[in-house]
Amino acid sequence: MPTPAPDAQTAKLAVWKEALYDRCRESGVDMFSQDDLLRLDVIPNRDLMLLARVVQSLSDDKLFITMREASGQVLWKWRDAQEAHKYKQCSTDEQVMVYSLIDDSGGDGIWSQTLQKRLNMHDSVLKNALKQLQTKGLIAPFKNVEHPNKKMFIKASIRPSDRATGGPWYTDQNLDEAFIEELQRFVFDYLKLQSSYHSTHGGGAPARTQVPKKGVVKGGVEKGKKRDASHMDEPPSKITKTSSAAPPRKDTLLPLPAGYTGYPTVRDIARLLSTSGVTHNTILSEHDVKKLVDVLVWDNLVEPVKVGGKIGYRVSRIAKQSAERWAGRDDPTGLEGGPEPFSLRSAKRVDQ
Repeated sequence: MPTPAPDAQTAKLAVWKEALYDRCRESGVDMFSQDDLLRLDVIPNRDLMLLARVVQSLSDDKLFITMREASGQVLWKWRDAQEAHKYKQCSTDEQVMVYSLIDDSGGDGIWSQTLQKRLNMHDSVLKNALKQLQTKGLIAPFKNVEHPNKKMFIKASIRPSDRATGGPWYTDQNLDEAFIEELQRFVFDYLKLQSSYHSTHGGGAPARTQVPKKGVVKGGVEKGKKRDASHMDEPPSKITKTSSAAPPRKDTLLPLPAGYTGYPTVRDIARLLSTSGVTHNTILSEHDVKKLVDVLVWDNLVEPVKVGGKIGYRVSRIAKQSAERWAGRDDPTGLEGGPEPFSLRSAKRVDQ
């Protein structure tokens, strides 16, 4: 049988490469041994020589990653075609090694000194590789909020993780305290409205007119004596009356009855924040909102309550609160219209 022409062999190899790569992707498995690849029934007659050629070609195209277990067994892991194209842009082995470690670090990124220690690479060689990878748009430097003074690198095609950037609570790697406080006040006001109802009442019953007790006359000893005839024409002393006007009526907040199940959950709060515009186009997940509510709970401003098998939230000590809104008030302490924290109350008791 005549040997196929080189072009025909190349064409067949390309077909087997594509078929084996597709079967690996469709299998749902990441790692493959030699026997695993043969069991995919792509290589005719389970030809080991042909399999070696196909695997080597896939490795050259950066579609296969060669790995070795502690036992010495060789395994192969398939790589996405778009990612493989990025590896093919690395023109030197040093660039491949550096990019591979940065790729493995994911959204957390990796410190430049960690790269140097793991690769045991000379400083000038590492710097040149990093510079070339940045020029090609494959990697990018960024600041990690956990390590602000370290020079970190990440793949240019992915976003830094929330752990690295601090999530929505950070702006330009700086904690956005004003944004956090604005959201806390907004959430507190919302929970306050959902945790109580308004009641208008007076300050108490009208004061009774004060009159002397029967048989008693105000005055000193002389006043207590019976008047003689010379004083009969004098008018009696007037009795001073106190004002009978009732105190002004005022608004107050009263807690909802026991068993009430309409307290907002974290999901309810997250939906409100997403539609209110208060987040300034910052996307907050339910996990992010849970962190925000937890801060209010820790500050004793909000407390959790079971709502039909779920956890809802209500404002703490509603009966002691002002009917005024907390958000938007010109109070430097941030307590106006809100409940008095336990820490301040405890401090007052200590001082007394």
